[in-house]
Amino acid sequence: MLEVRDLLVSYGEIRAVKGISLNVAAGEIVALLGSNGAGKTTTLKTVSGLLAPRSGEILFDGESLRGMPPHLIVRKGIAHVPEGRHVFNRLTVWENLEMGAYARSDAGAAADLDRVFVLFPRLWERRRQRAGTLSGGEQQMLAIGRALMANPRLLLLDEPSMGLAPVLVEQIFETVQRINRQGTTVLLVEQNAALALEVATRAYVLETGTIVLSGAAADLVRHEDVRRAYLGEI
Repeated sequence: MLEVRDLLVSYGEIRAVKGISLNVAAGEIVALLGSNGAGKTTTLKTVSGLLAPRSGEILFDGESLRGMPPHLIVRKGIAHVPEGRHVFNRLTVWENLEMGAYARSDAGAAADLDRVFVLFPRLWERRRQRAGTLSGGEQQMLAIGRALMANPRLLLLDEPSMGLAPVLVEQIFETVQRINRQGTTVLLVEQNAALALEVATRAYVLETGTIVLSGAAADLVRHEDVRRAYLGEI
C-alpha cells in the first residue's frame, strides 16, 4: 500500500530523515519507534505532504505522492492525526468532524459520522461542546474521529498517548485496533514502545533519522537493544 524509498528530509541544513525506506501493507498496523528527534514525526509529515523531501520517493498504491499537496493526498485515502491533536478549538465537536469530511464528494459522510460516534460515544455526548473545552483524552478522540471522517484507507497516527492518563491510553489503543479490524491500515508513531509493539504487526526503529532495526513486532519485543533502550529493561 505505502512504500517509502530512500527518503531524505531536511530542515535547512539539518538532515532530519537520512534516506530511510519502509513499507506498509494493507491491513497492517506498523509502528515507528525512536526517541525524540529520531525523525518519526518528520516522516509522517512528509508522507501526508506537509513537508517536501529533498530526495526519495513516496508511493501509495504505486502512485507517487511527491509534490502532491496535502488536500489531494487526503483524497487519495491518507489521513493524518497530528501530534498534539490540533483540533479547531472554537468549533464544536460536530463541526470539527464535519471539517474532516471537507475533501469528500461521496454520500458516505453521514454513515462515517455515525461510525465515529459508535467508536467514541463520549463525542456524541459532547457533540455541541466547543472542542477547546474538552479534556485531553476527548480531544484525542476527536482528532482521530476527524481523520476518520475523510474515510481513509491509511491512517497516520502521531503520538496518540501523549499526555493522557493510563486508562485513557488503553481506551485509545483499543479503539485503534478496532479501527484496524474494520479495514483501516495504520502507520503509528508512539513513544510508548511497549504499547506500540503490543498492537503493531511490524515496527521500524529510528535513531537520528536512520532506521537501525525493523521486523515483526513480536520479534522486536525480544530484541536486546529494544528492551534496553525502549522498554526500560537492562
